[in-house]
Amino acid sequence: MSDIQFQKEGKIAIITLNRPNRMNAFTIDMIDQWADALVEYQRDDSVHAVVLTGAGDRAFCSGIDLNDFDSMDISKSINRKEVLSGHVHRIALALEGLDKPMLCAVNGSAVGAGMDMSLMCDIRFASENARFCEGYIKVGLVPGDGGAYYLPRIVGLSKALELLWTGDFLSAQEAKEAGIVSKVHSPEDLMPKTMEFAERLVNSPTVAIRMIKRAVYQSSRMELRPALDLISSHFAIVRDTEDHKEGINAMLEKRPPRFTGN
Repeated sequence: MSDIQFQKEGKIAIITLNRPNRMNAFTIDMIDQWADALVEYQRDDSVHAVVLTGAGDRAFCSGIDLNDFDSMDISKSINRKEVLSGHVHRIALALEGLDKPMLCAVNGSAVGAGMDMSLMCDIRFASENARFCEGYIKVGLVPGDGGAYYLPRIVGLSKALELLWTGDFLSAQEAKEAGIVSKVHSPEDLMPKTMEFAERLVNSPTVAIRMIKRAVYQSSRMELRPALDLISSHFAIVRDTEDHKEGINAMLEKRPPRFTGN
């Protein structure tokens, strides 16, 4: 079986980290396949949403496999930097270019880079067994994959520093209270509920879904005036879509809308 699996269910692409015996720690080869898939999903019009999860119920992802990392030529600092910039960072950059919903089903422990990979997704759902930990400080490291960028944007500066400085674990419920997780489900319900939410999104007006994602992320880095200029352009475009017309007709006719993704 492949260490990372890619499949499709209807309009939903599913990425599964498939090394349960290694707590789904990722290798560089997995990272490269993962990043390539994300780029392809952006181009593939048949994919309307992506779900990321891990195999088994023990771990979502424990970060990079240190055995794989140590087998590389990392004798110089520039080589260590290039492992990140040339491989691991490709995930964050590919996700920045993905304007389709990216959901994460955290089925177990998410530690270090494993936690940060979940933070890169738009929405996280967690199993009751899930735990989250930014454990870098415990081995004298910094979050080299982008955790220092994503975490404070989700939980705020003070909470992010607390988690990064202590390396403390958060339970699934604590992660929900901190805003890291949207919903906590039983282990058996995690994937069905995540897929149910994904289905809801892929059956919504596709252009509006993608433009809302763009507007939310881009507006978070803009001042008010350019953000309003951006959203007025998006508004003008979606007014021409068939899904908008169908939504209006369905509301006037008092019936459920039948969106087609156009």
